Amino acid sequence: MKIISTALEMQQAALALRAQGKRIGFVPTMGNLHDGHLSLVRLAKQRADVVVVSIFVNPTQFGPNEDFAAYPRTFAADRALCEQEGVDFVFYPAVPEMYPDGASVSVTENALSRTLCGAARPGHFDGVCTVVAKLFNVVLPHVAVFGEKDGQQLRIIRRMVRDLRFPVEIVSGPTVRESDGLAKSSRNQYLTAEQRPQAVCLRRALDEAERLFAAGERDPQTLVAALRALIGKSPSAKIDYAEIVDDETLQPLAGPIARPAFVALAVWVGKPRLIDNTVLRP
Repeated sequence: MKIISTALEMQQAALALRAQGKRIGFVPTMGNLHDGHLSLVRLAKQRADVVVVSIFVNPTQFGPNEDFAAYPRTFAADRALCEQEGVDFVFYPAVPEMYPDGASVSVTENALSRTLCGAARPGHFDGVCTVVAKLFNVVLPHVAVFGEKDGQQLRIIRRMVRDLRFPVEIVSGPTVRESDGLAKSSRNQYLTAEQRPQAVCLRRALDEAERLFAAGERDPQTLVAALRALIGKSPSAKIDYAEIVDDETLQPLAGPIARPAFVALAVWVGKPRLIDNTVLRP
């Protein structure tokens, strides 16, 4: 496994691999790797000859009061996990390598990023789109793998790839969960012993929405009320948003659910803000 820290060296390595007819698979991460990330690496290995993992805590996707400085940086452990999984290259740039002094170009998506986390965290998806576009230009992948837990991000990246004509296949990996259903996340480590069992309220709320939907409930407001009621039973939980929107446009539903609907949750459980989602398909 090779560690590369400059964009030029990574591009040159990628161009050489492409010249050899190798298919490049890419998993972009911010490090602090867990089983969710490793499941994406395994998907990339299935679909490519060579796998590149990037480890870069991207400053532009953090808001002014968010946890950029405190975000866990665990490169030694991440490196060992990548090696264990058979990753070929780790791209590990410093911030100036991705954002040179005076950098003034960014990428903005103007529809899907206006709701849910985009509304709750203004500018967040500008940072995501910008860094992913840069990474695609550096790593030159044939296929890139993203997790379904970050459901809005996945849909925005697909839209960016479509609209900007990136020659990259986007593959999604299912959410990896703890045994009790909590979605794996780097932020779970901030949960206290008292908060940890309460955090399962997100998965339980989604389960309840799925149960009611399977029983024939199609009114989004009724389903959202059920989500909120179940989460409200956990004293440490504070809802940022709990919404059901159109799965393609991420816009509010005007009436009964008649096409795939995206159920999205963002909930503060003590300090960490946790997200989860599911899709209801008529």
